[in-house]
Amino acid sequence: MKLLEKYSYRKYRKNKLFRHFISLIAVIISGFLQAFTLKVFIQPSNLLSSGFLGISILMNQIAGLVGTELSISVLLILFNIPVAILCYKGISARFTFYSILQVFIGSFFIRILDFKPIFVDDLMLNVIFGGVLNGLYVSLALKGNASTGGMDFIALYASNKRGKTIWQEVFFFNTILLVIFGVLFGWKNAGYSIIFQYISTKTISTFHQRYHRVTLQITTRYGEDVMQAYIKNIRHGISCVEAIGGFSQEKMYLLHTVLSSYELRDAVEVIREADSRAIINQISTENFYGRFYREPE
Repeated sequence: MKLLEKYSYRKYRKNKLFRHFISLIAVIISGFLQAFTLKVFIQPSNLLSSGFLGISILMNQIAGLVGTELSISVLLILFNIPVAILCYKGISARFTFYSILQVFIGSFFIRILDFKPIFVDDLMLNVIFGGVLNGLYVSLALKGNASTGGMDFIALYASNKRGKTIWQEVFFFNTILLVIFGVLFGWKNAGYSIIFQYISTKTISTFHQRYHRVTLQITTRYGEDVMQAYIKNIRHGISCVEAIGGFSQEKMYLLHTVLSSYELRDAVEVIREADSRAIINQISTENFYGRFYREPE
């Protein structure tokens, strides 16, 4: 029975409509958890998130100081749309679509839903549980072959164009936000926000590697078919050498490519569609020198 269920799941995974359905469910749940985390843990404890949500929270609070109001949900959309438009040609169309959909869904839930704080008088519990949930909703979007927008758009675009990660730039950007937040609203809350962001980052890294490149080593009997499918769908080069299977003594092909971790799921699906029996080995890539990205023809 378990074998049958496993076979059925694999069969459904090959269905593009099913994969789109999974991505849709992932971004809906991610958007809901984003609103829940913001309303239950972040805002009651006066914490600052990272990325575009962090900018939106900061601008909302600064507006409050001068007696006006800026909606976090509206700011999230306004920040993300221009970045998505600028970056979509250099990244996956599917990734861009579901990421911006997550932004709209999350903003919608933030606008219409209201939750009561769980830990009213315990700041540290809010930091811990909020950090974990913050990391979970980001990871859920990433597992659905999407993201929460913002810095993920920029990170993937920069990775493709420059051939290296922008982890240092992201860290510097979040540091500036925390410094401004600390000056305006107190260093105690900024300090707790650092712990909150650290827990969130560790949670994300448990499930997904962001801002990283990976190397794929593919063993297949259908080298030309896999290469053509890969080149058609993924904007990175791929090399191929002939080999002999040690056990079967049959001719095989060894393919080698480097891509962003954001594109990994798409690449594996493309390879599996070309050869369902292909062996794929994923290796973390520390440094890459040379041409990383192929411009669309």
